[in-house]
Amino acid sequence: MEHTSPFEVGWLDPELAPILLAVIVLAVLGTTILFLCGVVAYSRRRSLRYLLITIVLGLLVGRSFVGLGTAFGVVPMTIHHLVEHGVDLTIAVLILYAVYRSGPGTDEPASESALGSDD
Repeated sequence: MEHTSPFEVGWLDPELAPILLAVIVLAVLGTTILFLCGVVAYSRRRSLRYLLITIVLGLLVGRSFVGLGTAFGVVPMTIHHLVEHGVDLTIAVLILYAVYRSGPGTDEPASESALGSDD
């Protein structure tokens, strides 16, 4: 498969290509920033929950790059779907595992001291 312009990919309407590229570039930038924030948070907290969230954010970055590669004709559509739906499943499993690991919740409202009140 050869590298092509998004304006020459058969499955993409040339009129919508600029919009799709803008959305994908914003997704790459946004998920990369969130991933870096996750890395910083994990480095401070060093807990399994923060690690799982950081991994999920990293998967979102990879997913965005796969979309960008597909728009430029580098990633075939079949691989695009396999990777992206596989990543979706992995993200769902990791989030559910993080929720499961957080333990049973309480139905009580948060106390004033837990909210950071100085009273």
